[in-house]
Amino acid sequence: MTGEDLLGALDGTAARPRAGRPASGADAPEAAGPHRRECSRKGCRQDAAWRLEWNNPRVHAPERRKTWLSCDEHRDWLTDYLRSRGLLKDVLPLD
Repeated sequence: MTGEDLLGALDGTAARPRAGRPASGADAPEAAGPHRRECSRKGCRQDAAWRLEWNNPRVHAPERRKTWLSCDEHRDWLTDYLRSRGLLKDVLPLD
């Protein structure tokens, strides 16, 4: 099951979406546009221009990459955040 609470689905108490940021990825509503990609910085709704690839070696296999998207304004902040924690792997322009 993608994006669903398996146990909640079985007993009829599936979790409601969390308050805060709108859903992203497969859970994003189509009203935002099927190809619109937003910056991952909290509170930012600008179009993304960069892809920051990272992983947490304590949790993820070395080859696994998680992705944050960034607008031009927040690229340095997000890069510094990940780099200072030893998580940043690569910063690439968004295709």
